[in-house]
Amino acid sequence: MEPYDSSADTNKHRKFVRMLMYGLAKDIMERADHHDDSKLDHPEKELFDEFTPKLKGCTYGSPEYKEFLLGLKTALDHHYAVNRHHPEHFPDGMNEMNLVDLVELICDWFAATMRHDDGDIYKSLEINKGRFHMDEQTVALLKNTVDTYFRGFNHKDYDDLKLLDD
Repeated sequence: MEPYDSSADTNKHRKFVRMLMYGLAKDIMERADHHDDSKLDHPEKELFDEFTPKLKGCTYGSPEYKEFLLGLKTALDHHYAVNRHHPEHFPDGMNEMNLVDLVELICDWFAATMRHDDGDIYKSLEINKGRFHMDEQTVALLKNTVDTYFRGFNHKDYDDLKLLDD
């Protein structure tokens, strides 16, 4: 019997994994191109025009923040209904999300911290851990993603960012 050469099986496996990963990457890129499109249309835009400047100056999770969210209720209800990267989109919250949803969610949460004068993704993750009933493993996954991919970004980077349409 000839010795087994695993090269063909390994290359077939690699090709199949590549195909699967490209499918995920394609979905992530599509989501990146259309993230929060609904905020630019009625019924969201008018309310975000009013409340975004107010939210910038308050602390995430504070009583003032929660009061502003009440004013945004109509916009948020619509936003959550049409955007699956929010746990509120699903009846069972994060338990129904998939990995691509989580990728968009952590990018969204990190970018949101850049919009608050005192934004801190690690504090936000601790607040959201309770808010969305996240287990330690999920929180660790999100923190590890921040540490690996976002650590070099800060508020100045956000403030200096040019609009995609410029």
